[in-house]
Amino acid sequence: GFEGLFSNLLRPALSFGGIILFVMLVIGGFKYITSGGNPQSVESAQKTITYAILGTILLAASYLILVLIGNFTGLDLTKFQIYRP
Repeated sequence: GFEGLFSNLLRPALSFGGIILFVMLVIGGFKYITSGGNPQSVESAQKTITYAILGTILLAASYLILVLIGNFTGLDLTKFQIYRP
């Protein structure tokens, strides 16, 4: 049902997000190394690296917030379930 579909889409999406963030770090590092001292290229590379690090922090923090809320409320928010009274 919908629960299985959601969980089957969520895990690969999080994994894909992690891979994209890693690739952006590598691209930023490559841009930084090949900038040749050009201030605009260095700034662009630093922004790419900064945004990749912020994305990594945001991705990890969102998961940790769900786990923290789950610990306080006793609900498992990392698993999607439809409430059926």
